[in-house]
Amino acid sequence: MGNLKTYREMLESEIKEVVGCTEPASVAFAFARAVKIFNDKSSRGQMLSDFKAEVTVSRDVFRNISTVRVPVVKLKGIEPAASCGIYTKAAGFNPFEKSGIESRVDKAESINRAEKNVIGASGDEYFYDKLVLAIGSNPIIPPVKGIELDNIFSVKKDFLYLSDMVNKLKDARNILILGGGFIGVEFADELISSGKNKNIYLVEMADQILSSSFDDEFASMARDILEKKGVKIMTGVKVSEFRGGKSVEKAILSDGSIVAVDAVVCGIGGVPNTELAGKAGIDMGRGKGIWTDEYMRTSDPSIFAVGDCAGKRDFFTRKDAPVMLASVAAAEARIAGANLYELRAIRQIHGTIGAFSTYVGGLVLGSAGLTEKAAKKGNFNVVTGQAEVTDKHPGKMPGCSTIKMKLIFSKSSGIILGGQVAGNFLAGEIVNIIGMAIEKHFTATELETFQMATHPYLTPPPTKYHLVIAAQDALKKLQSV
Repeated sequence: MGNLKTYREMLESEIKEVVGCTEPASVAFAFARAVKIFNDKSSRGQMLSDFKAEVTVSRDVFRNISTVRVPVVKLKGIEPAASCGIYTKAAGFNPFEKSGIESRVDKAESINRAEKNVIGASGDEYFYDKLVLAIGSNPIIPPVKGIELDNIFSVKKDFLYLSDMVNKLKDARNILILGGGFIGVEFADELISSGKNKNIYLVEMADQILSSSFDDEFASMARDILEKKGVKIMTGVKVSEFRGGKSVEKAILSDGSIVAVDAVVCGIGGVPNTELAGKAGIDMGRGKGIWTDEYMRTSDPSIFAVGDCAGKRDFFTRKDAPVMLASVAAAEARIAGANLYELRAIRQIHGTIGAFSTYVGGLVLGSAGLTEKAAKKGNFNVVTGQAEVTDKHPGKMPGCSTIKMKLIFSKSSGIILGGQVAGNFLAGEIVNIIGMAIEKHFTATELETFQMATHPYLTPPPTKYHLVIAAQDALKKLQSV
């Protein structure tokens, strides 16, 4: 940046600066679009990309990307640089430039709230009128003896790191994946499908994979697929120790069993990256993220926080909700962008619903809101409605498949609390309809009378539409109470 006088003069002349410290590119792009709303109040926007200290950053490359997308495309033999959101000067940084935003690649070392500036590792100072923190999360490193051995990988949002990891995994024959959530399950699916003669072990401390997002009847569908493909799934156990010389050679499990391994992938989630905000004296929430209000403002009204670094509150209970999703981050970025200079009550985050989707061996699974298990654990009195219908009509239509759905409703009010769906690619969009129904507090009666578009090639029949049938099933139980 260098020319500090220019920026001081700009501030003194009341031209607004918006500085964003951002890690996930998707958040940066969403924020860039949202800030257009105030282009009459903010003449310039700057994005300061905050990379990890150990990463050597080229000033013309963004390297932060989806933690799953790079492994997937590289294992499938696709060139990832063109498909994973990697932008260079040659590509023109188009998503930013079209919004009139100047892009800088630097590491934010500190925030001076009194002077309203950010100090970069380069020595540059970035003055701001509003500061948006989108500094992401860090992978959880389990406190297991031997975790420092070579060929034990965490899942970092770093393109070069993930590319190197995937190249080493291609050469490994015995791979243990630690964690049976979305990252672990999708890694297991891709590795076992890579065409190599590999032994894939998936270790999960809970009794079922994907248990935080799906009830057992849906999670077991993914488990069955993985086991049929050859993944060895071990639930209800932990890794007690890793052993080896320079590189990992064995994993010792809590039940005493020993697994010979060449490589390990730790996919047990992440923790909000709050160090920068903490050093600046910005308040943390009751959970592990930066505290924000419904408009994504931190305890400093000039500083906003969005994405993984920001604390999340459950949509139903307002308790801490450790949900880290790109879709949530993008929504929060749009909220921040819309509320930078004045509050717009129609744009606010009421709580995190948590809408998920995954793809395992040809099966799409989606979940939104509370599972039945989570609802009962939270002392909600619930009824459920099930549906199993064809995705086209009539059922003998070529390419027809089955969609399975489960909806969870409050027994006292009939309001929807959650839903799960399994089937083909339609399931990935159906779960978004469920998410909207939750956000708008739809009742079972409203879903039963839901008006939809149908077509023989595209949807279930209007007489057996999945949302309607599941709602009707729940209403029968509600009416019998």
